[in-house]
Amino acid sequence: MLQERIWLSLALIAICSRFIWRLFFHPLSRFPGPKIAAISNLPYVKWSLNGELHTKIKELHDRYGDVIRIRPNALTYRSSQAWTDIYSHRKAGKPSFDKDPDFYIASSSGGKANLINSNNEDHSRQKRLLTHAFSERSLREQEDLIVGYVDLFICQLDRYAIGNSNSQQDALDLVHWLNFLTFDIIGDLAFGEPFGCLKDSEYHPWVSTMFQSIKTGAFLRALSIYPIVAFLIRKAMPKRLIQKRIQHYQLSKERVNRRIETKTSRPDFISYILRYNDERTMDISEIQTNAALIIQAGSETTATALAACNYYLMKNRDCYSKLTEEIRASFSSEEDITFLSVAKLPFLHAVIEEGLRMYPPSPAIGPRVVPKGGALVCGEVLPENTSVSVAHYSAFRGASNFEEPNSFLPQRWLQQDNQSRFSNDKGEALQPFSMGPRACIGRNLAYAEMRLILCKLFWNFDMDLDSRSNNWDKAKSYIVWQNKPLWVHLQRARHLSES
Repeated sequence: MLQERIWLSLALIAICSRFIWRLFFHPLSRFPGPKIAAISNLPYVKWSLNGELHTKIKELHDRYGDVIRIRPNALTYRSSQAWTDIYSHRKAGKPSFDKDPDFYIASSSGGKANLINSNNEDHSRQKRLLTHAFSERSLREQEDLIVGYVDLFICQLDRYAIGNSNSQQDALDLVHWLNFLTFDIIGDLAFGEPFGCLKDSEYHPWVSTMFQSIKTGAFLRALSIYPIVAFLIRKAMPKRLIQKRIQHYQLSKERVNRRIETKTSRPDFISYILRYNDERTMDISEIQTNAALIIQAGSETTATALAACNYYLMKNRDCYSKLTEEIRASFSSEEDITFLSVAKLPFLHAVIEEGLRMYPPSPAIGPRVVPKGGALVCGEVLPENTSVSVAHYSAFRGASNFEEPNSFLPQRWLQQDNQSRFSNDKGEALQPFSMGPRACIGRNLAYAEMRLILCKLFWNFDMDLDSRSNNWDKAKSYIVWQNKPLWVHLQRARHLSES
């Protein structure tokens, strides 16, 4: 009995000593933040599992400033300088900030590493090939395919519009329909065949599987800080959840193989990969696992950004009217709405930027690790192996970066003079696609899709927000948002009935 007490006392002393060291003597002890987060990873894990990491980090930044300690060995920033110091291309001879292995867990699907979780060498090799599929040239060749799906999307929405004699005249969930659209587009671009969501007016089983696998992955990421706990959770987790993640990869594998066997030259991603893969830059397994990634990264995130733009426009009717006027005054017919023509609309671009700022598709963090020997971040030398990141939601809504940060004000992105109230805005703090060598390669495609879809929507319909969705943007996130239904009432645009 005495021996047990001695061992218990020694254990408590060791734990208390560790907490005291982390709180007062750790290299990061000089940085502000809640004391409980300085001594334990538990608050971070709790916030992640509750889907509130983005809001908690923002609350802490608002309280403590531009840098906070959110874990014993982790800092988050919200300044534009942090973007440059952590994520941008490093000067010759200086090592890069690699992705934090506690966050970017390896695939459990059996496939090889993809563009997100690969090491620097493999990432550079894969990116060289995949960049061809997302180039400006490929985008021009893919335009007709994308326009076809957007037109089908408009036709399907018209069934709900007041002014259509056959209209169901019910509120529709715009989030669902935007997901139907973006999944069909990215499915055709990635595999040469759509998921059929628009045609069937429902999610393909694979899409439902993907949504479930994302949340499972978020849980595993949060728990990976405690390897033993993560191992036990994996063992105790219902097999159907793990199976969903494996199934997502297997479905991708089957579709990639089927697409390659067709030997068509249609302008989808696989055609560009095969065209420029003469030196076998990527093997078949890497093509398969990256196709699965493209489906995830190129669909739900774009739909979320579009839903956010629509929500904030309907909540801010002056902005809604200004965008509607810009679109309907710029084109004489719907056929004039093209990738090239919509890129010339300044207020449309401002709306998209402001939507991305207010409701970033990936709201929390993308952590990196300080390289060997330490590095300078925002004027402070940090020790090697420190986890550092810019918190998107905090940076984009930070008062140190933007005037009236919690208000939807697209005009801040229009050309301003020195007397403007937005003249001190730090626009470079907005990096929704990240920056540097690991920035999202689908940026051009995402902007082209968003501009085209918003233009077609506002050309064809007038929209009103249903009262059920008045607080739509108060949502949880697990890497990406857990979007609630966005209930909208549609009416055929007046200018179409008058012409």
